[in-house]
Amino acid sequence: MEKNAISDLMGTSMAQIREMVDVNTVVGDPIQTPDGITIIPISKVTFGFGSGGSEYPIKEKSGIGGGGAAAVKIEPIGFLTVKDGNVRMLNIGQPAGTTVDRLVEMIPDVIDRVQDFIEKNKEKKAEKN
Repeated sequence: MEKNAISDLMGTSMAQIREMVDVNTVVGDPIQTPDGITIIPISKVTFGFGSGGSEYPIKEKSGIGGGGAAAVKIEPIGFLTVKDGNVRMLNIGQPAGTTVDRLVEMIPDVIDRVQDFIEKNKEKKAEKN
């Protein structure tokens, strides 16, 4: 396939999109807090691209007509927090709309509480022995 101005136009547009949308856009740079918590921003990236054109003869030369468009939407969705080896996702999106969604969001907290309860019981039993 012969390289032409239309493919150059498309290549330039795609290169610009690659610059805007890289892995650091989705998973941000970690932020360290003074109390030892690491916060990592997480975003949702949506993009679209369209391009087209045509070659047409003009007297002895040929010309082209073409255009391209691209759109990028970056939407923060939450933060990963790392504290004492525990990783937790803090969502900043829409609140849960149904009871099932709310229950699913509560599962990590319930598991943490159950684990704390079990550990405290083990410590009490160890103190008695």
